[in-house]
Amino acid sequence: MNDVRVRFAPSPTGFFHIGSARTALFNWLYAKHRGGKFILRIEDTDDERDRKEFLDVLIHGLRWLGLDWDEGPDVGGEYGPYFQSQRSDVYQKYIEILKNKGFAYEKDGALYFKVSHRPQVIHDLIRGDVAREEEKDFVIVRTNGKPVFHLVNVVDDISMRITHIIRGEDHLSNTSKHIELFNAFGEKPPLFAHIPLILKSQGSGKMSKRDTGALIEDYEKNHFIAAAVRNYLCLLGWSPKEDREILPLDEIIRLFDIGDVNKNNARFDEKKMSFFNSEYLRSLPFDDFHSRALVVLKNSPIAVDKFDARYVRDVLAICQEKLRSFVELPNFIEYFFVEKITHDREALAKLQSKFDIQTRLREFKLAFESLDTVDETSVENLVHELATKHGVNTGEYIHSVRLAVSGRTVGPSLFGLLRVLGKEVVLERLNAFASQS
Repeated sequence: MNDVRVRFAPSPTGFFHIGSARTALFNWLYAKHRGGKFILRIEDTDDERDRKEFLDVLIHGLRWLGLDWDEGPDVGGEYGPYFQSQRSDVYQKYIEILKNKGFAYEKDGALYFKVSHRPQVIHDLIRGDVAREEEKDFVIVRTNGKPVFHLVNVVDDISMRITHIIRGEDHLSNTSKHIELFNAFGEKPPLFAHIPLILKSQGSGKMSKRDTGALIEDYEKNHFIAAAVRNYLCLLGWSPKEDREILPLDEIIRLFDIGDVNKNNARFDEKKMSFFNSEYLRSLPFDDFHSRALVVLKNSPIAVDKFDARYVRDVLAICQEKLRSFVELPNFIEYFFVEKITHDREALAKLQSKFDIQTRLREFKLAFESLDTVDETSVENLVHELATKHGVNTGEYIHSVRLAVSGRTVGPSLFGLLRVLGKEVVLERLNAFASQS
């Protein structure tokens, strides 16, 4: 079981794409599921496009998603170095092997690999048997002396003892070349698993870095829960069955097997990703939610430091259940931290078309003033008593009061909202609203 060795081998030529993250995740999950090793290998041989900033984003993004590696940069391992730019001596040794075996020849200043022209059957763990034949000799060392992707990829997989290659379907066209090379070196090829492409949410075609929701760093910038992003990525091509989707990580690891990955392409759904995030946000332990929320608020126009910490904590406590994302938090709770609020005039007109909002507010204010203690139970009982007394629905009081004291039609429970604002502020806002209407 612990002989399984998989690798994620990205090139630092751009920002961290969701498709690359999903590939890394599937490799990581399979290693965890089988008790094996997950290796991070950096393919940094493109001098024109490789950038340190992209490498930093990649490393940070993997760590943000919780995808730790057993061997690779900053960790080391017995099969390093784990940057291709540092492995020239290794590649030269294997190039000499091909030359000595008669599999390599020079042409027009480049080094070519001589293919066998034998039909191949690729035993893919997801797609089944795929018949292919590599028809043309191909370059393995460019005219500038640099080995190409196909060669270094195979050499690294051999020297790092990779047992399973889990990568995107778009690499299937390369696999026949790679098997030719494995055979030429006298090495048994690893097992292959080509995972489905991720299609854009609208239209057709593969999701690109320009599409909304395509970059992992954007999720962190927008304060998504990393576990929610990771959970959703699992479902882009794989299903735990039994109509369950939101699962703890240890259960995902237990259930995940590469053979259960769907061969059909997966379609990215931005709304579903946001839904997962909202579900994870609401289920956070409150202390975790509170600390994350403070980070968001301290980088917003709301000066929470000027308010009593217990008051801020109370505001956040009643809002967690209704909040959909941290990026919405400043606007969602703004009215708790300002003296003058702005009312949604369109919502006001809509309410006024349904019932007499001013009458409901006068009735509520008169009863509210007489309360000795403003707590959720007292206010809820008061609303029910008013509705029964005047023969109307409780919603007429709830919607009217919410709009008057917050300016909004949505938010946390009205009864908790009134408790946190306090009796004095609630009465001030009710009076201010009455004078404006």
